[in-house]
Amino acid sequence: MDAKTQKSELTRAAIVGAALDLAAAEGLESITLQAVADRVGLSKSGVFSRAGSREALQKAVIEEFGRRFLADVFVPAMQHPKGLPRLQEIVRRWIARTRDVEAFTGCIYTAGAFELDDREGELRDLLHSEITRWRAALRRTVIQSIEAGHLPADTPPDQLVGEIYSMIMGLLHDVRFLRDPQAVSRTEASWARLVKSYLPSPA
Repeated sequence: MDAKTQKSELTRAAIVGAALDLAAAEGLESITLQAVADRVGLSKSGVFSRAGSREALQKAVIEEFGRRFLADVFVPAMQHPKGLPRLQEIVRRWIARTRDVEAFTGCIYTAGAFELDDREGELRDLLHSEITRWRAALRRTVIQSIEAGHLPADTPPDQLVGEIYSMIMGLLHDVRFLRDPQAVSRTEASWARLVKSYLPSPA
């Protein structure tokens, strides 16, 4: 990559990062080319030439959030054995990211879902696809836990995924809105009880 191309890529990354910060603070609809230009010290046309239209920039924000989220939560967990150890690590990292990142910046997946739930269009479709893809990855990990014998054969994957998702959304509410310092420890306890509820009772 030559110096000019590298500089262009770095500038685009800065634009998307600024737009992501804006969306996290004020919502996806707050993203405008001018608002982002003001944040990064470029002209509106300079932002457009590197990131495209407003909708293209909104889409780039959703994709970048997903990339960062997976890099923090899912990718490192792949180093753990398939099954419950991997699922445990995913949830542990998800709780930690919610505490360390989303508690301060908000969550594009959660806030965006509420923001776009009653709208139609490509932006909603993209966010829906990203969230669905993440839930499918969780579901695969639950199924692998069943196949490995770590969870009973009659474990309903969709039910467990829904419970995990609801648990994390509750954590986000409590750490971000209530600013409850006990929220993380309660969520960790809830997860431990949830896992235990799926395991067979000792003979």
